[in-house]
Amino acid sequence: MIEHWRQRMSRAVGLRVAVWYAGVFIITSAAIGLIAYQLLAISLVRRDHDLLLVRLAEYAGTYERGGLPAVTQAINAERASGSRDSVMVRLVGGGAEVQFFSLPPAWRTYDIARLDGRRPYGDDWEQVQSTVDTTTLEVVSRSLWDGTILQVGRTTIERDQFLAQVRDLLGIMIVCVVVAGLAGGIALTRSALQPLRELRDTVRDITETGRLDARVAADGDGDLVDELGVVFNAMLTRIETLVGGMRDALDNVAHDLRTPIARLRARAEGALASARGDDPAARDALAACVEEADRVMALLTTMMDISEAETGTMRLSLSAVPVDEIVHDTIDLYEDTADERGIALSSTAAPDLVVRGDRQRLRQVLANLVDNALKFTDAGGRVTIGAEARGDEVVIAVEDTGRGIPPTDLPRIWDRLYRGDASHAQGLGLGLSLVRAIVTAHGGRAEVESEVGKGTRVMVTLPKSA
Repeated sequence: MIEHWRQRMSRAVGLRVAVWYAGVFIITSAAIGLIAYQLLAISLVRRDHDLLLVRLAEYAGTYERGGLPAVTQAINAERASGSRDSVMVRLVGGGAEVQFFSLPPAWRTYDIARLDGRRPYGDDWEQVQSTVDTTTLEVVSRSLWDGTILQVGRTTIERDQFLAQVRDLLGIMIVCVVVAGLAGGIALTRSALQPLRELRDTVRDITETGRLDARVAADGDGDLVDELGVVFNAMLTRIETLVGGMRDALDNVAHDLRTPIARLRARAEGALASARGDDPAARDALAACVEEADRVMALLTTMMDISEAETGTMRLSLSAVPVDEIVHDTIDLYEDTADERGIALSSTAAPDLVVRGDRQRLRQVLANLVDNALKFTDAGGRVTIGAEARGDEVVIAVEDTGRGIPPTDLPRIWDRLYRGDASHAQGLGLGLSLVRAIVTAHGGRAEVESEVGKGTRVMVTLPKSA
């Protein structure tokens, strides 16, 4: 399962681009958020340290001016005024005895005894961990003029709580960034790859229908993808011109050949009718000429029908056509042939199905499909004509138990004059081409499923009659 999704990811260009965009966006946003958080934390630490140094300088100046009583009076005055900027103040004499100690009641969880009272050189920083949580009491010490050590401390509770709120907010922002990154990546990728999708759809339409008049929407604004569309349109125009020229030439040749072939057949048939049988070789030659003339006439007529259907000039007499009628007509037409070859020909078509189409052309479609199925099915096999409704469409299927079509031949069976394996090829190689052209002219589609040694199923989908 994982390998399947990995292969799917490797083929899905749009998904890969969206994931890469979202990944870069998320990583960049997360990095910016972490850097901002670190800068904020450093800024808060510096602010607290600066505050402690300011308070340390104030108490040191007060002690120099009035000694211990002045410090005590200043601290009591601060408490009486309700100052919220509380700090710990500790005075340690030269003999390591504590002369003064002031600690807010909420800070009793810190082990103040860990302050060893060593004589600092300059301002000395120490940290005392709480015994109940992860907060810290930061203490700065300074030696005064008479050898007394002044210690001022401040807890990190407020800073830690603020940073915790920032981390929570940062987590919510990262989730929002992930969602926005994925949504933005998908939206931008779909927008950026839309010209490529249009190019793909155009190529697919040309491949499935054979129509070369489709074009990719291109504005010619200099964008690389847009430029690709312009070049592709120019290539299609060139191909359409070449193919149109070849088709016109082929149609002209087919049209021009019909008259001399018809004359040749008429003269051969007249000579055959007037011959008195005294020259069997001549009669055989004339009969062969008539047969070959009929074959060439059928070839030319079919090719012209295909060209008319593909160019949209085929005249169709559209009406409501009951499917079971043309199915039964086809079975009546080929029933004797199927019996001679030992093949069971039957119908499983649902009743009361009606399509909109040309009755004669639809009979021609079914006749070609059944004829092909009988040709490639051995004695003892069966050919079944089925029909069923699927929404607003009717699917007519001709299924046989014949030799099947090799996978290499499946993509080409709709091509003109293609007959696959020469050892098994029969007919002109135009039957399926004509079927697809007529069905497409009716606004339907033709599909085939086949497995070598098991048989073939050709499905014709037509719109229902209103």
